[in-house]
Amino acid sequence: MTTDPITPTATPDDAAFIYREWDQRTRALDIEALLELYLPNAVLESPLIPRILDQEGGVLTGHEQIRPFFQRGTDRRPNEFVRWYRSGRYLFDGQTLIWEYPRQTPAGDQVDLAEVMDLQGPQIAYHRIYWGWFGTPLLTPARSSRGDPRGDDG
Repeated sequence: MTTDPITPTATPDDAAFIYREWDQRTRALDIEALLELYLPNAVLESPLIPRILDQEGGVLTGHEQIRPFFQRGTDRRPNEFVRWYRSGRYLFDGQTLIWEYPRQTPAGDQVDLAEVMDLQGPQIAYHRIYWGWFGTPLLTPARSSRGDPRGDDG
């Protein structure tokens, strides 16, 4: 997303709405409601895209490309390493909303992710998902079939 780095594209209320609703709609497995949070021409980048959709690139544009990714991801849940634990804190600078799903949770380890979203009002224009060291091995086919994302038994 190319914007003036000084001009806000969303309000703090917009960021709070996305922070709350993205998590709730994702947990509810409500793909259509989740897509409503994205602009029609939104971009989603994730290293999980090639793994789930069996394609070369990790970039999807628009609802029609993003919907199958969300659907396949939903079909694969529950997953013992996806706990959706967050600290309740996020960062927002008037354009970009950021939060993490840390590895350590009160219920044990989870896939560690950082969600980075460029907002336009109360909608997502550009969404990037960054993976931490614990979750990254799940992206490789040889290790994802094993029980532990670290690739060992303990």
